[in-house]
Amino acid sequence: MGSFGTNISSTTSFTLTGFPEMEGLQPWLAALLLLLYAISILGNILILFVIKEEQSLHQPMYYFLSLLSVNDLGVSFSTLPTVLAALCFHAPETAFDACLTQMFFIHFFSWTESGILLAMSFDRYVAICNPLRYSSVLTDIRVAHMGISITIRSFCMVFPLPFLLKRLPFCKANVLTHSYCLHPDLIRLPCGDTTINSMYGLFIVISAFGVDSVLILLSYVLILRSVLAIASQEERLTTLNTCVSHMCAVLIFYVPMVSVSMVHRFGKYAPEYVHKFMSLVYFFVPPMLNPIIYSIKTKEIRKRLYKMFLKPKL
Repeated sequence: MGSFGTNISSTTSFTLTGFPEMEGLQPWLAALLLLLYAISILGNILILFVIKEEQSLHQPMYYFLSLLSVNDLGVSFSTLPTVLAALCFHAPETAFDACLTQMFFIHFFSWTESGILLAMSFDRYVAICNPLRYSSVLTDIRVAHMGISITIRSFCMVFPLPFLLKRLPFCKANVLTHSYCLHPDLIRLPCGDTTINSMYGLFIVISAFGVDSVLILLSYVLILRSVLAIASQEERLTTLNTCVSHMCAVLIFYVPMVSVSMVHRFGKYAPEYVHKFMSLVYFFVPPMLNPIIYSIKTKEIRKRLYKMFLKPKL
C-alpha cells in the first residue's frame, strides 16, 4: 500500500491555515507579518551591502555574518509566498509538490543557520583563545570550505525528507496547521506508517541541532575560561563584548526552536494558536533581529551605516 516512491493517494494539494480563530484581526496580522518581512529582508540586504563595500569588514567574522544574512533571506523568501497567499490573498491551497519543495527549503535553511552559528562560535573561540593564530587558522579558503561544508551537510540531511513523504498515502483531510509547509505538520496526515519519517526526523534534529548546540556551548565555556584569566576587568568586558552579537544570535535562534519543539511534543492540549504563534516567532524573529543586533553592537557596521545615512545630510 505504501511502496517507496509511490504516492497512492489522490492528494494533489494541501490547505494552509492562517489564524481562523482571530478572523477579525487577520488584516492586522497580515500587515504585521509584512512589516516583519520588510525589516528582515531590507536589514539583511543592508548588512550584505555594508560588508561588500567596507574593505575593513573583509574578515572571517564578517564573512560568516554574510552567510548568516544570506541564510536569513533564504528563510524569509521560503515562507513568504504561502504566507502572502494564505493571509493576504485568501488563497490557502498549495500543490503537493510545491508544498514538499517549500518544506525542503525551510528546513534546509534552518539547519544551515545552526551550522553557521557553530562556525561563528569557532571564529570567536579562535579570536579570543588563540589570537596570534587567528589569521593563519581562519584563512579565506578555510572560511569558504566551512561554508560549503555547512551547506552540503544541510542538503544531505534534508534531501531524503520529501521522498520519504512521497512514498506514503495521504488519505486524510489535508489541512495543515500553519501557513507554510513543515515536516512535523506533514507527517501527521498520511494514513500509512510514518515511523521511518519520525525516526529520521528525530535523528537529523539530534545530529544537527543537538551536536551544534553542545559544541557552541563548549566553545563558550572555553572562551569564558580564557576571559577569566585576563587580569584587567576592563579588558575582560571588552573581550566579552566581541561575543555579545553572536550570543544574541544564538539565543534568538535556539530558544524559539526549543520552544517550538517542546510545544509540539508536550503541548498537545495547548490551543492551536499557541503552536502557530511559536512557529511564527521561530521563523520571523531571528531573520528580523539578527541585522538589527549586529548593526547596533558592531562598531564597524555602525560607522558605515552612519556614513551612508547621516553624512550626506551634514
